[in-house]
Amino acid sequence: MSSLVLNVDLHCHSNESDGLLPPAEVARRASANGVDVLALTDHDNIAGLAEARAAADACGMGFVNGVEVSIEWEGGQVHIVGLAFAANDAALATGLAGIRSGRIERARRMAADLERVGIRGAFEGALAYAHDPNLVSRAHFARYLVEIGICRDVRSVFDAYLKPGLPGYVEHRWPTLGDALDWIHGAGGVAVVAHPGRYKFSARDLRRLLGEFKDRGGRAIEVVSGGHTPEQVGVLGRLAREFDFLASRGSDFHGPGESFVDLGKVASLPDGLTPVWTAF
Repeated sequence: MSSLVLNVDLHCHSNESDGLLPPAEVARRASANGVDVLALTDHDNIAGLAEARAAADACGMGFVNGVEVSIEWEGGQVHIVGLAFAANDAALATGLAGIRSGRIERARRMAADLERVGIRGAFEGALAYAHDPNLVSRAHFARYLVEIGICRDVRSVFDAYLKPGLPGYVEHRWPTLGDALDWIHGAGGVAVVAHPGRYKFSARDLRRLLGEFKDRGGRAIEVVSGGHTPEQVGVLGRLAREFDFLASRGSDFHGPGESFVDLGKVASLPDGLTPVWTAF
């Protein structure tokens, strides 16, 4: 089968970060949805890769090692996906462990902020949703606030409490773009700017981010993502051509009822782009 017509999903999450399903179940669901090649890209964690790969192998589906690294760029949070790296790389493992170690303290500060606006028990409530306490995230807080009736769904919680400037959002010092690229490239992987259409940068600043990413050896951007509109896909396709980037495609699936689209159900890449999966 041509690489251009494969159903490839290179961005999704399990309960090893902020997804709802165990890694094996994510892989089986992807295979059932017709995915040919899957990458599990949990936030700052690669603990689920072996389980997901075993399930993918059992289903006869291709599997690529993945991770979504949280970084800070120009005062904003950006995510860099790493693909097709060696999962036993020591520098990558150390870097990801460092990111995870700061999440508990941030969670305590988030809970304190929410308590000041009358929402109690958020720290313990969020931890109840986290498979690993060191990976507690805004999504786990959001699920708790839905559980106790503060908001109707996870997206509403983010809009009301968990975005910059709102009472439950806490700034955190993340690694730099250079850190993430050094870890991914050092492990033999390909670096991808995740869902660039979702960042609140100006068009000029997005181009600056992409230029710095390319200068540091970054090779691809996510043109098609579950959170991208058709208009954004068009813009990002043009940027991929301009910067000579490979193009990636991913659902950013977190779980049934919490995702923009299901695994393998996003649009195809626009014509004229070179898929990132031709690089591995």
